[in-house]
Amino acid sequence: MPLVLESRHFTVTAPEHPHVSRRDGGHLIINPRKTVEDRTQLDREQATELMKLTMIAGEAMKTVLSRKGIDIGRINYQDNGNWRHELHIHLYGRARGSTIQKWGQPLSFPPTAAAQKELDGKLEPLSGEDIAELKAEMTRLLANEKYRGF
Repeated sequence: MPLVLESRHFTVTAPEHPHVSRRDGGHLIINPRKTVEDRTQLDREQATELMKLTMIAGEAMKTVLSRKGIDIGRINYQDNGNWRHELHIHLYGRARGSTIQKWGQPLSFPPTAAAQKELDGKLEPLSGEDIAELKAEMTRLLANEKYRGF
């Protein structure tokens, strides 16, 4: 998975086989560097860092993708763990003009990992340019007063 950003305890990646197509809002994943089952196993520093990363990644998705003509109305943050039984947070952009994952409706996912694999290649991942711009925006946000003392 292409790396978007690294922090002390986490990485932010852009899946090559997203659950939400780029034009429908895009998809990022935040993964801890050390595998844990769920957020209850995080210490205070890790939990704070995870919250900060969800905030900057979501804000960056809205800013960057909206600049590219993808009208992001909201970001869904999901800690599913159904197919991979360890902590990881999905960020799903929700575009008002989406065609597959319709705006105003709940996200719809295949019922199994095998069914998800059938979608491989049908959902557009974030581009290299998107990833570079997301990284730059997240880096900018991290230096912002709002997040500096977080």
